[in-house]
Amino acid sequence: MVDGRRIHFIGIAGAGMSATAKLLKDGGATITGSDEGVYPPVSDFLRQEGIAYNTRYARGNLPRDADLIIIGKNARLVPETNEEVAAAYASGKPILSFPEVLSELSRAKDTVVVAGSFGKSTSTALLAHCLESLHGGAGADPSYFIGAVPLTPATSARLGTGRLFVLEGDEYPSSNTDPRSKFLHYHPRHLILTPLAHDHINVFPTPADYLKPFAELVTLVPAGGDIVMCVEGPLSGALLQTIARPVVTYGVSEGEFHAADIVWGETTHFALMRGGDRLATLATTQLGAHNIQNIVGVAAFLLTQNLATPDGIAAAVAGFRGIRRRLDRKSDRTRLPIFEGFGSSYDKARSAIAAMRQHFPGRRLVVVFEPHTFSWRNRDAIGWYDDVFAGAGKVFIYEPATQGAATHAQITQREIVERVRGAGFDAEPISDAKAALAAVGDALRPDDAVLLLTSGNLGGLIETIPALAERRWPR
Repeated sequence: MVDGRRIHFIGIAGAGMSATAKLLKDGGATITGSDEGVYPPVSDFLRQEGIAYNTRYARGNLPRDADLIIIGKNARLVPETNEEVAAAYASGKPILSFPEVLSELSRAKDTVVVAGSFGKSTSTALLAHCLESLHGGAGADPSYFIGAVPLTPATSARLGTGRLFVLEGDEYPSSNTDPRSKFLHYHPRHLILTPLAHDHINVFPTPADYLKPFAELVTLVPAGGDIVMCVEGPLSGALLQTIARPVVTYGVSEGEFHAADIVWGETTHFALMRGGDRLATLATTQLGAHNIQNIVGVAAFLLTQNLATPDGIAAAVAGFRGIRRRLDRKSDRTRLPIFEGFGSSYDKARSAIAAMRQHFPGRRLVVVFEPHTFSWRNRDAIGWYDDVFAGAGKVFIYEPATQGAATHAQITQREIVERVRGAGFDAEPISDAKAALAAVGDALRPDDAVLLLTSGNLGGLIETIPALAERRWPR
């Protein structure tokens, strides 16, 4: 479905869309696209991959000779309000979602789907990195798709010649016209399930609603495949009880595979355990208990499949640099530790805050937070704000995104700030990017640690706060 075809992406700057575009380009397709509000790291990724795109939606963006149009899952990508989407449907050309494309690209491979509420991007990237580190063997030269931009491996998507195709699987709907969870398109041979916690409440109002697609995903794994599952998520136990087949379990302290003797530091060391057997001592620069959890899960899969030795895993983990926007340090040119966390859900935010407290216990933690996803902006989730910032000494709350606000019960910045203050936290609203930088700068002290927590771009503060710190407290 690839070589020689001309394929147009509407909404190309989504992490999944851009990675899919890269796979198709590698397969010989000519790629065009469009999007609005594009920012790093995806904008950097598209530029590095030589994929050009228009920065506004318009019917004239559609190439007349396009063979296929791929439309992303975004509130703006509907024909009623988007002339380019309307023109795509009127053109009569084939239209797919990117999960449908991935389904076709991976159909002839042994797919390893990595799904779950949090940790799946890091786990997918780590698994791809470990497989690329192998020399020969069943896991050599893998294909992979990562729904984020990694530091390692060198790209978020790749078509390899080996039999394995590693796919990050998302439970969110496939498109604006297909309510099926993305991962239900991926026909998994094997499945890695990271921790499960109620998320995307605008789509899945109850925990039972949320678990339903995961239960369906489990049934897609054939009898000869493996299910490797973390048992430490709030909803993980509920799903595990419904699985009537052997499951390989893992966690930080629970499960067949787990960690022991953790020594926290800028480089953290721990023992990889299988039951009571010590398999290897691992070292990682990734922050937080949740990243140890990710490492143990990937190791469990590799060892269960006889794809690597414990020592080989230890060597690969030591060289893993992680994912952009997943607790990556924003600057090495300042003494002030500034990290960015992907704060798309309550559990991801809590994990990032806990990691910062774990690694910088002597510093006041300043959190700059943007309620960007529907979940954070939904009135039904306002209770998240009662304790999500536990451990923070100061919280700045950026104005909520307005995209799709009319589609759900959106709460205001004022309501969020009042709720956080009512829970006993020192919270301050920020809006205008220039004034926000000044407010954050006035509050910062040289003994602070800073966590930028968002799935958006914080009005550019992700770049301007580290630059300010470099000027004030250079390394």
